[in-house]
Order: sequence, then C-alpha cells, then structure tokens
Amino acid sequence: IRSTLQELLIYIIFLIDICILTFGMVSSNMYYLNKVIATLFLETSVPEEDRTNFKSISTITEFWKFMEGPLLEGLYSDSWYNAEVLYQLKNTSRIYYENVLLGVPRVRQLKVRNNSCIVYPKFQSLMDECFDRYTIKNEDRSDFGPRQVPEWKYSPSTSSLKHWGVFGVYDNGGYMFTLPVSKTEAKKKFTFLKLNSWITRGTRVIFIDFSLYNANVNLFCVIRLVAEFPAVGGVLTSWNFYSVKLLRYVTYFDYFIASCEIIFCIFIINFIVQEIKKMKEYKYAYFKSFWNLLELLLLSLSLLAISINIFRTSQAYHLLGQLLEKTQEYPDFYFLACWQIRYNDMVAVNIFFAWIKIFRFISFNKTMSQLSTTLSRCVKDIIGFAIMFFIIFFAYAQLGYLVFGSQVDDFSTFENSIFTQFRIVLGDFNFANIEAANWVLGPTYFITFIFFVFFVLLNMFLAIINDAYSEVKTDYSIGRRQESELANQIKTTMEKLKLKKPQTKGQKVCYFNEIESAKQMKKWKERLEQKYYSSEIPDAYRPVTQQEFRELFLFAVELEKELHYVSTKLNRVMKRISARKT
Repeated sequence: IRSTLQELLIYIIFLIDICILTFGMVSSNMYYLNKVIATLFLETSVPEEDRTNFKSISTITEFWKFMEGPLLEGLYSDSWYNAEVLYQLKNTSRIYYENVLLGVPRVRQLKVRNNSCIVYPKFQSLMDECFDRYTIKNEDRSDFGPRQVPEWKYSPSTSSLKHWGVFGVYDNGGYMFTLPVSKTEAKKKFTFLKLNSWITRGTRVIFIDFSLYNANVNLFCVIRLVAEFPAVGGVLTSWNFYSVKLLRYVTYFDYFIASCEIIFCIFIINFIVQEIKKMKEYKYAYFKSFWNLLELLLLSLSLLAISINIFRTSQAYHLLGQLLEKTQEYPDFYFLACWQIRYNDMVAVNIFFAWIKIFRFISFNKTMSQLSTTLSRCVKDIIGFAIMFFIIFFAYAQLGYLVFGSQVDDFSTFENSIFTQFRIVLGDFNFANIEAANWVLGPTYFITFIFFVFFVLLNMFLAIINDAYSEVKTDYSIGRRQESELANQIKTTMEKLKLKKPQTKGQKVCYFNEIESAKQMKKWKERLEQKYYSSEIPDAYRPVTQQEFRELFLFAVELEKELHYVSTKLNRVMKRISARKT
C-alpha cells in the first residue's frame, strides 16, 4: 500500500511536468497569426471582382489573376497606409507591417507526360493528346518552352518529404522559380510566364511557398498555397499554414520549459527501469495486464517524442543560420515546420494516454471502481454489438456512395460517406441534397438508416451499458465487492487526521446485534402478514415489488454475515474449552 501511494505521488508530479511542458510549447498567438495571414492570402479578392479569391479559383485564367493581384499585393507591402515608407531596410518586405518575409517566395509545378493514359480504341482518332493523373511513374521531367530560361527546366527533388494532396501524393522536385525582390519585376515575370504558357495541359499541381517571421511573438509562419489541376479539368485549391516556434530558448520561461524537458527524460528513464524489473519478475504474466500494456505504449510514445525533439532541435540549429542568410533565395523552412508539427502531434497523443493512466491509481474510489468494472464486464457484449453495428453501418455507407457519390459532395468518396453517416447520427445532415440526387432511394435510405442505426442500434448499445452498470451497482450495494486495501488505508489515514468520523468496533464487526435482529424480524413478519394476507378476503395475494425483494435480499445477506460471525466465535470458544480439558 505504501509503495502504491508513493507511485501515485510520483506519477502526479510527472503529470504536472508533462502538462507544463506541453502547454509551454503552444500559445494562442499561433492561431491568430495563422488567421490573419490566411485572411490576407485566401479571402482577398481580385481587384474589380467581388468573388474571385484563392478559395474560389476554378480556371487557369483566375489563377493568373490571383498571382498578379492578391498574391503580389500581399507579399510586397512596404509602405504605410498614407504611402509613406515604413521601413528603410533593403531587400525586405513586411506583411501586415509586423511579419518579415524571409528570403523570396518560390513557385513550383509538377507535370505528367503526354500519352500517359490509355484511350479506348474507337476514340483514339479523336484524341491526339492524353494526360493521366499524377504519379511518380507518369511525371514529366523533360525541358519545355524557352530552353534558355531556367523556369522551363526540371529541378530534382532535394527532400524526402511528400505532399499529400486531394488527387495525389506529390514529389518535392519540379519546374520552379523564385520571385524577385521588387514587386514590379515580379509582375513582369508573371506576365512573361503567362504569355509563354508556363502552365500546360500536363500541369497537375502548382505550389506557392514562402515563410514569415514575427519577432513580436517569436513565431515562424510557413505558408504553402496549393492549386491542383485534376485530369477532369478545373482547379482545386488547398493550403497549409504552420505557425511554429523554431527559436525555442529565448526568454526565461523558455529555459524553464527546457528544465521540464530534462525532468521528463529523467522520469521516463526511471519508468523504463521499473518496467524492466516487473518484466523480469512476472515474465509472460506481465503482458496480461491492461495497465502494463498502456505503460509500454506510453513509454514508447515518450521515447519517440524525445527522439523527434532531439532531431528537430539539432536540425533547427544546424539549418536555421544557413536559411536566414538566403536573402535572395528561397529558404526551405517547410522541412523544419513539418517536424515541429509531428513533434506536437506526438506529444499530444502522449499526454492523452498519460491522463488515461491516472485511472489506475484512482480505482480505489467506489465510483471509479464501478465505472471500470462496468466497462470490463460489458466488453464482450460491446464487441459482439460492434460487429453487428459496423456490418449494417458499412452496408449503408456503400449504398450511399454508389447512389449519391456522383451528385452529393458528402458521398463523393467512400471515406466521406462513412463520416457523413456519423454526422447524420449526431444530427448534422442535408436531406435536400440526398433527395435531389435520387428522389426514390434518397428518402428510403435516410428513413431506414435513422430507424435501424439511430433508434435501434444506438439504444441497444445504451441498454448493454445500462444493464452492466445495474449489475455492478447491485453487487456493490449487497457487499459482494469488498473495498481495496488502498481504500481502507486512505480511510484510516483520514480518521487519524480527524477528517472522517471513526467507526466503532461493533460497527466494523457487524451491522446489528441480536436484539436489533429480533426486532427487525418481527417488523418483517408483521409487514408480510399485512401485505400478502387479508382476514377479509382469503387467499388474497399481491406481487412483491422489486424494492421489497431487494430489501429482503439485503436483510438475508446481513443475517448470513451475522450467523457466520456467531459460528466463528462458537468455534473459537469450543477450541478453547477442548484445550482447557486437555
């Protein structure tokens, strides 16, 4: 018991340390920085047009209008609102007057080869060109256009990071160019590229990459605007805004976070040593405990997070100085930002399981013990129910995908169909789109899905948990579940500290004495005679209520405990008498 209490105290200190560490990595400034930059580049419309912005681009013409309009206006803003020069520094641009543009932006595109797809023989006479969707196999790496200009020459990939887009996974190479420092020269370059058809029918994606630094809050903002040109035609836009803290140790609070990171590593080493000792002691039985498996998962995630943190910090200090020196080139901060985001995600998952583990130590509480017992008792029923639920759920998902997939965006892919059905269960749905797609199968699908999944299956799930909880509650009320030694020790400590009224010895041994038992039996006899027998109407009978049965059962259990106690005392007395005779 003492070791368990010590372990609980140590784990609380560990949990406080990891909470300080995680909350110290992020701040609300990250959200606001992403918001203002996204508003500038995503929602600013083309001049003299109210609706054409980056989000609404659907043609190549609108894409060039965005490049020559909102993009240049947002990147090159060096003057105050009254046209006065705000900063005297050369070769710099201040976005929103506070965010320094690091280096110059870069524009990159990836293409596919001609005749990369298979055309049906009867249509080959009508199709002299054919461009399939983007894959590494279909990628076009040959030079095109004006051969002496570097914008038309392929540059190989310099990083192993891939970009996951809507229509494919894209490589890091391609045909790329950087924008000049001057706004006028940048606009001339866009005009030159547009007149010489830099974007072709084989173009499948264009990336616009640039990075900012805000010294007020010590944050880097790495931006990537993506325009995909699918094989079906049109343009689909997406974007990434990563606000990260690459210069991590600047203020005194940052050094305090660094000390918390060191303490975290010490805790992890200590936990690893303890788990190794447990493995040697219990061997294969060690892996049969859920809490031991959770401990191994927590340690594995912690070691992975520590490794990513060491790699990210070393790469930041190694590359940051080199990237900041590139004032006339594009500094690739995207690599560092991706590793920072991965580290944040790993730590977030780690602290989630760290909070889950605390249930192991507070299970001595009656409420927590009832919760864990309920979940463990109904797990088999839930597994059987889950099999039945997902059979019906996936059947409806495939039905919705096949019937509405070509008409409704929520059912455009099988994955979207699955998540849409979860939203329907939670009450978020658009019945008009389903009905418009198919006026017969649409309402039929919706009504039957609501009936079987929402009204039947979900209520069965609640009934399984409710039934298990009722059984556990009954077991605890009749005393089948005895309190743990840790709970008894805590109660004893509270009594010593006068935080709880102590129980007398008679209360610990039994709940009532013989006189109270005789009085209680007499009361039960009178109640039963009045309840079930009537002098006026012979053989009159009324059924026993559930509450009365429960009270009778509890009384019988307590009487059995008293009889067991009396028989134990009698056995001891008989042993003493036989010993004295001897």
